Amino acid sequence: MTNLAAPRPIADILALPRLHMAARLALASPFLISAVMKLVDFGEAMNEVAALGLRPAAPTAVAVILIQLGGSILFLTRRYCWLGAGTLAVFTAFATLLAHPFWTFDAADRARQAATFFEHVALVGGLALAALFVNGRSEES
Repeated sequence: MTNLAAPRPIADILALPRLHMAARLALASPFLISAVMKLVDFGEAMNEVAALGLRPAAPTAVAVILIQLGGSILFLTRRYCWLGAGTLAVFTAFATLLAHPFWTFDAADRARQAATFFEHVALVGGLALAALFVNGRSEES
């Protein structure tokens, strides 16, 4: 098996000291932004979970906020990145199944819902890759 090295300019970018943190922050940003928006407008957060059939709405909205914030904070640490990634991935998988069941939509909305569904699947994959990457890296990098 041949190991193809990245071209020097790409290798230099990948070796930037805090690139892994910037990449994890980018992956965590949808969860962080969502949690902050839910905190700013808690009534809308309750409406959002109630629209998905989740009751009681207030405790469920609080749980969502705590999962999004807590998972993001853990994900941004080196030591507990794996736990944060797992928390956010499981949350995303369940939320995606609840909010974007594309197979139940008519043709007009099915493609949009399917695209959103698989974007969330990609996010779960990115979280897993980030956890693998962080756990496989040495402390020097």
